Amino acid sequence: MKFTKYQRFVVAILAFLQFTVVLDFAILSPLGALLLQELRISTVQFGLVVSMYAFAAGGSGFLAAGFADKFDRKKILLFFYAGFIVGTLLCGIATGYRSLLIARTVTGLFGGVLGSISSAIVADLFPFEMRGRVMGSVQMALAAAQVLGIPLGLYLSNRFGWHSPFLMIVLVSIPIWVMMLLRLKPIDDHIVLQKVAPSEVSPLKHVLGTFSKPHYLWAFGSTMLLTTGGYMLMPFASAFSVHNLGITLKQLPLVYVVTGFASIITGPIIGKMSDRAEKYAVFVLGSILTMPLVAWYCNLGITPLWQVIALNVVLFTTVLLRMIAAQTLLSAVPDVNDRGAFMSVNSSLQQLAGGVASSVAGLVVVQTPEGKLTGYEGLGFAVTFIVTLTIVSMYKVNAQLASNGVLASARPLRA
Repeated sequence: MKFTKYQRFVVAILAFLQFTVVLDFAILSPLGALLLQELRISTVQFGLVVSMYAFAAGGSGFLAAGFADKFDRKKILLFFYAGFIVGTLLCGIATGYRSLLIARTVTGLFGGVLGSISSAIVADLFPFEMRGRVMGSVQMALAAAQVLGIPLGLYLSNRFGWHSPFLMIVLVSIPIWVMMLLRLKPIDDHIVLQKVAPSEVSPLKHVLGTFSKPHYLWAFGSTMLLTTGGYMLMPFASAFSVHNLGITLKQLPLVYVVTGFASIITGPIIGKMSDRAEKYAVFVLGSILTMPLVAWYCNLGITPLWQVIALNVVLFTTVLLRMIAAQTLLSAVPDVNDRGAFMSVNSSLQQLAGGVASSVAGLVVVQTPEGKLTGYEGLGFAVTFIVTLTIVSMYKVNAQLASNGVLASARPLRA
């Protein structure tokens, strides 16, 4: 099946939106080494800066879940994206640790919900057999953030200070918001198709209803497991590269650029493969390849630059295998009437799990007076165990979808 012109626009605008959201979160990792020095904060405090975004996003997701299926998804998307822009602006004008912590909380309250709204829109507008390609294209936002955003953010922070990357994100986000306002069509067919008028169902009852369906619970559990590993390793990845692997701050952008370019190439390929192959099989393949690579990477010492780049490229490719296949499967789980609520609750649990993981990582990882991080290898072994549990939980999700005939019958609301 081929994308229509409007579908291509939707994929592009969601990818650009995700680019800004991903960059806003991902920029903290490469800025980690700089913020630890500039703000004179500990690893525990930096972990809190990362996790506050996640905790705020988790809380707002639960609040938004009850209303997610009551309104036009375009209006909800515009509202929360505007709040995200304001929160990022506050990061750009923060004067110290406390103000940055508050700004990250505001950004999380709005930005953490955007992923769930985007996922609901994808499920509304694209058939299941096309979603792998859509997810692969949207996942390119992460790669683009690495290729363009993170190196530029590092350059700006080194030249103008750590505030400048956040201000850059604001300048990029405003035109995207305007484009969505002017060109994105209303997305409200889910309201028409509901058997009970949205106004007749209380928000609290709607949210609680998502926890009453066993197959939803397995999906929620899988999402939390998927998130935990990334949030454990990512906050201190740049500091680990600099202080443990021996990569200099000037070399660090090159690692992100090469990894990002490789992801831009592999993302769409993996999306097509996920559409053509059995999605759970793709997920298992990515998981099996990821586990030994993570364990090896987290136990490395001083390593040549080319080896660090090569390992990052391969590792990120295996992560894409897992994430694209998993997100495509999870998009087929909710019923039409529950898509918004399911995606919001799912996003909340994802963020909460990430917040806990970041906090735990901040407690486990300790920076020695010489700058080296200790405890990172323990996180690597923990992640491999979590990946194993995720294989089991995603098997249950896949089996339930297959038994219910969802994998063969999932269709969009409107092409």
